[in-house]
Amino acid sequence: MSRHILEALAATNADCEIWWDSSPLVYEGWAKATVESAPPGKRKAWAEQLKRMMDRDELARTGKMGFRGVTTNPPLSLQAIEADPKFWRQRIQEIEQEERGLSVEALFWRTYLDIVRRGAAMVHPVWRASGGRYGFLSGQVDPRFVTDGEKMLAQGLEISAIAPNVMVKIPGSKEGYEVIEELTARGISTNNTTSFTVPQYVACMQAVSRGLTRAKRAGVDLSTWRSVITHMSARLGNVGDLKIQANVRGIDLSPEDVLWAETAVMKRAYQYGRSNSHPSKMLQCSMRVTKNPDGTTSSWHIEKLAGGDFVYTCPPGYIRQLMEGEDGIAPFDPHAIDEEVPAPVIEKLLRIPYFRQAYEFDGMRAEEFVGFGAFAATAAEFASATRKTVDFVAWVHEAGSRRAA
Repeated sequence: MSRHILEALAATNADCEIWWDSSPLVYEGWAKATVESAPPGKRKAWAEQLKRMMDRDELARTGKMGFRGVTTNPPLSLQAIEADPKFWRQRIQEIEQEERGLSVEALFWRTYLDIVRRGAAMVHPVWRASGGRYGFLSGQVDPRFVTDGEKMLAQGLEISAIAPNVMVKIPGSKEGYEVIEELTARGISTNNTTSFTVPQYVACMQAVSRGLTRAKRAGVDLSTWRSVITHMSARLGNVGDLKIQANVRGIDLSPEDVLWAETAVMKRAYQYGRSNSHPSKMLQCSMRVTKNPDGTTSSWHIEKLAGGDFVYTCPPGYIRQLMEGEDGIAPFDPHAIDEEVPAPVIEKLLRIPYFRQAYEFDGMRAEEFVGFGAFAATAAEFASATRKTVDFVAWVHEAGSRRAA
């Protein structure tokens, strides 16, 4: 049996978790297409590996899969719709029949909740078999409302009510951390998303701690409660202002410098949480694969963190790239998490205001989180993808209205 590269990563720490970063509803079709397009010499091994990671029949029968959880959001859920548009056209029409008079926005939200519900039901056997430790599916509040605390709390409560294995994704805004505190106080599991910086991660940990204090005081059951804090690694270095500010200041950043910047923030947040024995777990997402000039392949976003107690949530494209380049990736060092970022690199990076905001504990106030470059760019991108889903729902609604006329 050949070991999947992500299985090798997980082996560097017994508490390491590999999650699927998309709706589980699309996994079977993606895995089938991936195996069919595999190099002939890899086809059998890839089929075995991907079946171990998630097999619908095995999952339903035994509650076992290689992934220990799933992350979704409205943009990712669009993938589920695009993978089976005929089914979702029919399902949206059924929802309209079940709840007549819904606005397009309300119909979109009911559709999104239905996608979350179906995905959560698929991985619920893992949650049940593990006593509530694994098998969570993250459902996200609407990314168009990152500063509307009241709206996010109402949506978060709706999402959490879907199933016991649903974890609510909340953005890393000042208002988002207030919502995370409130949900935690009610014993609801959360995933802090749209987050990139040490100040955000500290704010999240503080919000979680306040919520836990309130929950324990009120006698809330926390036996299956979990908290994860997402570091959107490549987005920190590539969709914000790091490179722009470096260029303006005449600072030459190599690709490795950018990767070190992203890694330095994650390492600092991880060490801070570990030193405080905080119950929240850091989650690495937005990883990238690099093709090196010598023909080897690397992915620092996992290699430099190997050995740590992390969650790595991996989208389909990233997993495929890892598998394609697995022969050129060096074995994981189980002590990589303890490797320090080179001092000259940190000194260079600290000359850039954007990096100081992300790396220093007092780099930003909570009110500034939404204006941070990576946050603003990502929130806008997520909002745009959400509008595409809303438009698909609107198109189905309009077609139904024409038929009824």
